[in-house]
Amino acid sequence: MSKFLFEEETYSIIGICMEIHSILGPGLKEIVYKDAMEYEFNLQNIPYEREKKFEVHYKNIILPHNFYADFVAYDNIILEVKACNEIIDDHITQALNYISIAQSRLSLILNFGAQSFQKKRVIR
Repeated sequence: MSKFLFEEETYSIIGICMEIHSILGPGLKEIVYKDAMEYEFNLQNIPYEREKKFEVHYKNIILPHNFYADFVAYDNIILEVKACNEIIDDHITQALNYISIAQSRLSLILNFGAQSFQKKRVIR
């Protein structure tokens, strides 16, 4: 029995990200880390969608602008990739909005920009 939501899946994703960070280090653009993640997801047979589009509903309409998740892994985990100094409250707020829009329960904020890889689980 797992201790927390999507425990095995989370460990797989974080392990991949830690390996990417150990090889590439900090200081690159987000897109480079996303490319490495996509490579690893394919190599390790992790199901994912990159830049998955979600419509944003407001009252009785769908707004003209959409939300694009960096990745959705295992059909339910929203991955938000960052390359900044640290994870801040705005990133957590953004992740909460994304999991609400995507009707998911979990988002992982993955920051490659710091000297050590950083991660934050955000649960709805």
